[in-house]
Amino acid sequence: MVEPLQLLNEMPGGIGLQFQGEWALYSCSMLAESLSNMAELYPETKDDAVATIDSLIQIVKSPELRLYDKLRWDEDPLESLEGDKSHVSYLSHLAWMIGNYRRIGGDNKYKQLHDSVCEAMNRRIQQSPLLNIPTYPDEPIYVPDMMVAIVALSDYARLNDCKYSSTVKAWICRSKTEWLDNKTGLLVSFLDDNGMRDTPVKGSYAALNCYYLTKIDAEFANEQYDKLKIHFRQSFPATGIREYHDHSCWLGMDIDAGPIILNLSPSGTAFAIGAATYFNDIKFRNSLLKTAEIAGHTVKWNNKRHYLLGDIALVGEVITLAMRTNYRINNLRYCR
Repeated sequence: MVEPLQLLNEMPGGIGLQFQGEWALYSCSMLAESLSNMAELYPETKDDAVATIDSLIQIVKSPELRLYDKLRWDEDPLESLEGDKSHVSYLSHLAWMIGNYRRIGGDNKYKQLHDSVCEAMNRRIQQSPLLNIPTYPDEPIYVPDMMVAIVALSDYARLNDCKYSSTVKAWICRSKTEWLDNKTGLLVSFLDDNGMRDTPVKGSYAALNCYYLTKIDAEFANEQYDKLKIHFRQSFPATGIREYHDHSCWLGMDIDAGPIILNLSPSGTAFAIGAATYFNDIKFRNSLLKTAEIAGHTVKWNNKRHYLLGDIALVGEVITLAMRTNYRINNLRYCR
């Protein structure tokens, strides 16, 4: 655990303040998810996991980490919960982390904050005719960002007598009927103000959507995972997820996908490990992990393992850990 400013400085400087904030936020939330996964797999680690997630929440609550969202919305996300501006990127990850903290045995120190954040997200989502709210002003709706909010509300519902479960159910229902790409059958990556966008589905977004769906609706997640493999899977020269299903990209760069090499999306390939783990798709999972090893290169010392690539992109190492530990322990995590 480090000070918030030091964590932000660990993010690549060339990506700019906004993405440094986003990557730091993801690093914290995905580590919290990893720890909660492992606490359920290995109950003897719960006490340490609760303490570490507590520290991660403190980092995310800090003014330094909130700054990226504050600058985009011209107001602080935690000081404006009574307002109507979205702030969905920051608030959803914070709520997801608190949900994990409470779910594995943390006390009620964050309960009031959890209540307030989830009430604000639910109210803002319900006020939107689309049941979707933008990550930032004057930008499209990023579906994976919205899905974090739905996961967070789903976890909150399990802890609070199914409160807000109606929002989760309504969002999933509309996603199955209104927000599927005509060509692939996958959830779209973006939505505009009218509820649809012609931009092609991105492999990184589609794989991330599959992962989040495993925490909300296992059947729908499985359907999406099958479609992901049909349209985005690549087996040669290395197994992984393509960033684009409709054209090749032998060498490119995408702020979300990372460096695209031989068509493969680093982010999409890592996120696919989460669904492969959940559905016990062992052969494909092993192939994905081989690709991750080629790209990340594990080093070992003192009984510890570390991806050298994590020295460049810490968030990638943390995401991979969350995906590797996404085992199916409970059938569904939302109220019926």
